Amino acid sequence: MRQCASGSVSQPGYLALLLHAHLPFVRHPEREKFLEESWLFEAITESYLPLLQILQGWEHDGLPARLTLTLTPTLCSMLLDPLLQERYQRHLKALTGLAEKEILRTRNEPEFNRLADFYLKRLSALSDLYLNCEGDLVGAFRRLQNGGRLEIIGCAASHALLPLLQHPPSVRAQILTGCSHYRACFGRDPSGFWLPECAYQAGVEPALAEAGVSWFVTESQGILHANPQPRRGVFAPIHTPLGLAAFGRDQASSKQVWSRQHGYPGDPRYRDFYRDIGFDLDLDYVQACLPTPEIRGFTGIKYHRVTGKEGAKEIYDRAAALQAAADHARHFLESRIEQIRQVSGLLDQPPILLAPYDAELFGHWWYEGPEFLDHLVRAAAIGPTPLKMLTPGDYLQRHPAGQLAQPAASSWGESGDWRVWLNETNAWIYPHLRVAQQRMTQLAQQFPSPPPLEKRALQQAARELLLAQSSDWAFLLRTGTSPDYGRKRVTDHLFRFTVLHEQLTGAGVNERWLEKIESRDNLFQEVDPQLWK
Repeated sequence: MRQCASGSVSQPGYLALLLHAHLPFVRHPEREKFLEESWLFEAITESYLPLLQILQGWEHDGLPARLTLTLTPTLCSMLLDPLLQERYQRHLKALTGLAEKEILRTRNEPEFNRLADFYLKRLSALSDLYLNCEGDLVGAFRRLQNGGRLEIIGCAASHALLPLLQHPPSVRAQILTGCSHYRACFGRDPSGFWLPECAYQAGVEPALAEAGVSWFVTESQGILHANPQPRRGVFAPIHTPLGLAAFGRDQASSKQVWSRQHGYPGDPRYRDFYRDIGFDLDLDYVQACLPTPEIRGFTGIKYHRVTGKEGAKEIYDRAAALQAAADHARHFLESRIEQIRQVSGLLDQPPILLAPYDAELFGHWWYEGPEFLDHLVRAAAIGPTPLKMLTPGDYLQRHPAGQLAQPAASSWGESGDWRVWLNETNAWIYPHLRVAQQRMTQLAQQFPSPPPLEKRALQQAARELLLAQSSDWAFLLRTGTSPDYGRKRVTDHLFRFTVLHEQLTGAGVNERWLEKIESRDNLFQEVDPQLWK
């Protein structure tokens, strides 16, 4: 690509938006209500259903827009679970009832009343959407992929930080189990793969290649410090020695959204995340919508805007917030176009800007985030612009050749290494995982063709190990948000694995106890213990 005298570009560049939708497996049938299950319900209401609405709008309007999406295996397992589907419908009905009560309570406060009416209409529309797809959000996204609107990519089974496993059979099992689950959900093999936490280390490619994956996402440092140094920087993928394409995250795109000081979600016009009627009103009044009856929490009905760092919070103005989303979408698009202009004359092929984000940012953390995406995609699709939207897979079809290089170890965590998941708060996890991983390999070797009961126990041991390996527990311990829960999840899964190991190698399998934990940790029904062999 060469730069014209006017400063425009002779060929377009590309923007690949990637939304990574992931939640840890937080299914707890032993309790009627469980605090951490609210993480799933909030994400469905505020992020996944609004995203589905927007995608269906693009489809209806025939927009030539393509989005990349990760729906991780643990998230898909929960979205497809009948128990959680029923609990979510009950939760959504309670929220709608609370919005109806709010219309009555605020009838003499016009500003609050308008917002209460807005929430009731929004929740009613989301309820209709959920019922129209019969609670099957995975199926709804699958149909959009089959229609060419999305490229859904794969992920490791339980979102384990693969470099920290230090056990090739476990890395292989995480990847192949994740890809097998993808096939069950979406009826095809994934061509792309999200490395959990963008964490890369040499050694993950053999399992990715075995799974038929052709490209993956890593942190920008993994590309910039590759050997040899890439000629095109992060503006084109590199190809590893095994032939997989590695795409690096564009830091400028991320900073514009995520920056604590200058990121878009901090604009004073946007809805404030923390001010919620779940904390402001009488406990009895909001109790039915709280994560647990005895603990105050978020309902999702919020009447205030970000406002500023000091002083009382001002009332949320929905129209002003939507205007802010439109302004920021236009600014983001103009910034990416300028970025393309600056680099295009230096490259021999059109550059690609890969902009990955947690999907929950759009709607949950940043309430107007879905509208930002809608404005951005419509402006890029309709207006004359040198920037086109596609997926990394689309880019490889247009530009299959790439520079051969070995990516460097990296993650998208603090300082680009593993310190978020390996530090003084969580380092104790990994020696226990090492023992369990070796034992799982020994079990796979000892029972190549087990009888039915032992096969069930082996599969459950595999599930417990996969869940114990999740990066989410170490993250919760590091951030201090729910450290007790993170610690309990690791120890519970390792305990169950240890008991199963002892039963398989000793006194025999206790079928009644096995049934109990099978009903609790019920994902990955067809997991193959021989993957650890």
